[in-house]
Amino acid sequence: MSAESPNLSNIEHRAVIKYFVKKGKTPKEIFEDMISVLQESAPSYTRVKKWARLFQQGRESCEDDPRPGRPVTIAEELQISKEQVGEIIHEHMNMRKISARWVPKMLTPFDKQRRLQTSKDFLELVGDNIDEIWDRIVTVDETWVRQYDAESKQESMQWTKKGERPPKKFKVQKSASKLMATIFWDSEGVLLIEYLPKGTTMNGQYYANLLAQAREAVVQDNASVHTARVSRQALKDTGFSEIDHPPYSPGLAPSDYFLFSNLKKELRGRRFVDDNQMKMAVEIHFDCKEKEYFLGGLKALYARCEKCISLEGDYIEK
Repeated sequence: MSAESPNLSNIEHRAVIKYFVKKGKTPKEIFEDMISVLQESAPSYTRVKKWARLFQQGRESCEDDPRPGRPVTIAEELQISKEQVGEIIHEHMNMRKISARWVPKMLTPFDKQRRLQTSKDFLELVGDNIDEIWDRIVTVDETWVRQYDAESKQESMQWTKKGERPPKKFKVQKSASKLMATIFWDSEGVLLIEYLPKGTTMNGQYYANLLAQAREAVVQDNASVHTARVSRQALKDTGFSEIDHPPYSPGLAPSDYFLFSNLKKELRGRRFVDDNQMKMAVEIHFDCKEKEYFLGGLKALYARCEKCISLEGDYIEK
């Protein structure tokens, strides 16, 4: 026996066991022979019995079986490093890994056709008056405003020095205290903010009363309260002409894709002691914005309609 026992890999152990099985030796004899040569580096008797039984049953491979739930990676398959795989995918194949994008619903052919036609109608309305049309538009919509709305993980990211531990972020629920805000705005700023009294329901009559305070043409969302008969009559009575807005289309509604998203981004992470403080924060947010801010939000609708048409009514990317 040599002074040092050889250190064999698991696969080499199995190859030895397979050889002795084909020679007709029993698991006990195989184990004793391996112990005499390999000493402490020999496999356990339990492992010898397991692999001897497998080879007796006709197994030929000495390799491990693929593990459930652990697919073979590209790097393992090609026997190259993960860094090389990344370079091939990003630099040569020009591919990137992205998350799925949430959309309001799976659009039906009818939904897409309505979005397509609405976009075409708006561009036709604008015509050659692209510089003048924005001064004629008043848009209105509703949104919930909360006393506390937690920041998203991305919004709460912080700069740290290399090697520093990342800050902890505890999971916090949204505040149950909230108000429904109806906001009218145009190319120069917010015209009216009205909060629905708690315990009441927004209906056609409530909305009609709000419409009486606006004075210019209106682009609207099509939630049921907006299309109620009393609301439509109020539009006519106040001199408004209505432009259709397709359902499930926040990307074609200036309040959704611009005004509300920016408002809530600024309010997230701030905690208000009561509704009055929350209302004040909303007003301050809009008061500090220049005319160009609101004008830019409306102008984006033209490009979004063009994009919607090019996608034949499908959802547009952010």
